[in-house]
Amino acid sequence: MTTFTFAPATRETAKARIALQGPGGSGKTKTALRMAEGLAKGGPIGVVDTERGSALKYAPVPGRSDIEAHEFAHLPMAFCSPENLIAAVKAAEEARLAVLIIDSWSHFWAGKGGLLARVDEEGKKMNGGKFSAWGPVNEMEQDMLDALLNFPGHVIVTMRTKNDYEMEGKKVTKVGVKTVQREGAEYEVDVVIDMVAGTGTVTKTRYTALDGASVHHPGEPFAEAILEQLGQGVDPVQVIVDELVREGLMYDRALELHGQAKARNLLGADLLHPKTGEPAKLGDVIKEYGQAVKSVATGVTPPSAPPTEQSNSEEYTGPSAHSLSDAEASAPAVRRTAPDQGQAPTPVSAPQMRMMHALFNKLDIKGRDDRLRATSLIIGRPVGSANELLIGEAKDLLDTLTNYSERENAPDEFAAMVQGLEDAARQLVG
Repeated sequence: MTTFTFAPATRETAKARIALQGPGGSGKTKTALRMAEGLAKGGPIGVVDTERGSALKYAPVPGRSDIEAHEFAHLPMAFCSPENLIAAVKAAEEARLAVLIIDSWSHFWAGKGGLLARVDEEGKKMNGGKFSAWGPVNEMEQDMLDALLNFPGHVIVTMRTKNDYEMEGKKVTKVGVKTVQREGAEYEVDVVIDMVAGTGTVTKTRYTALDGASVHHPGEPFAEAILEQLGQGVDPVQVIVDELVREGLMYDRALELHGQAKARNLLGADLLHPKTGEPAKLGDVIKEYGQAVKSVATGVTPPSAPPTEQSNSEEYTGPSAHSLSDAEASAPAVRRTAPDQGQAPTPVSAPQMRMMHALFNKLDIKGRDDRLRATSLIIGRPVGSANELLIGEAKDLLDTLTNYSERENAPDEFAAMVQGLEDAARQLVG
């Protein structure tokens, strides 16, 4: 009999999964590109374009820097089969895209080669017609969703909408807007934004801070707000590294960690080696630590460097980090500075971000602009996002927030302190 065990739940850092839905001309493509630039942080953006090249209207014009444009890699797609989307996601991984835009996801449901067309096609081959065809087509759809949602970067999909009507007798009544996609598709993403004439309204989100938000021409600031919510958790790569460096690591546990990393597409994640501080891949680090503890048990001296795919290790049946696509290397990174290595300051960590969020709430500072204003004044330099903080600055900020949060009149005293810093800064400039 199988034994099941519950463990304490912990939120993890994540990548964005966003859907923009609206009628033609509502600004879905433009908004997707604007938000992608905020999510990508300078990384490459790719668009799977099923809209007959409509995304190219926003591409740069050679020699015309005065025209507003967005830089992105373009992949036109006329036949929107699940197999083609899976192949496109694989190409995006190999290209190490930071953000993948599917414009439009609706075509993979109701377009040429889409799931509805596939039901018709498969139904002609089977007894029972369309009814019997839904079984294999549902499996194709799940494979497509798995590929899309397991993409190691951020994902934005656009979906068309159309008016939905009901007829009562001879009277036709408009009852709302229907998305051109399988019913319930919104449950596959974390944030759904309804677009109307360039204005985006959040109609579904897993993040309270974004609930009901409405922004005209959503862009980088809105993407920053999403990134801050995604950062409120523990880094899954860091969790695995912490397990590796923990005293008493056993070889079987290293194998389990390798399996977990492989299942979550993390073997190629970049990190700084826990001992040397040098750039490394998670898969190689797991193997190195696993071979080291195995050698203790067997008396065999471990190799001086992590084994590669040529080592033919029988214990690691999954692909080595060296055999992974470059795209897997763009998975979330672990930034750790080894002591006495002279490394550059490391960025703020996910646990620090989570603690900041909790302390700001305790001090009744809930607006993003107010938090960034206080943060900038406390650390002594302007920041446009909490993600820009270095780990030392984050520590100073947390010390200050913790100090004031423990006072009797915490919100008032903190507000007075921030105002004092702002007044002092103005006098300095004056």
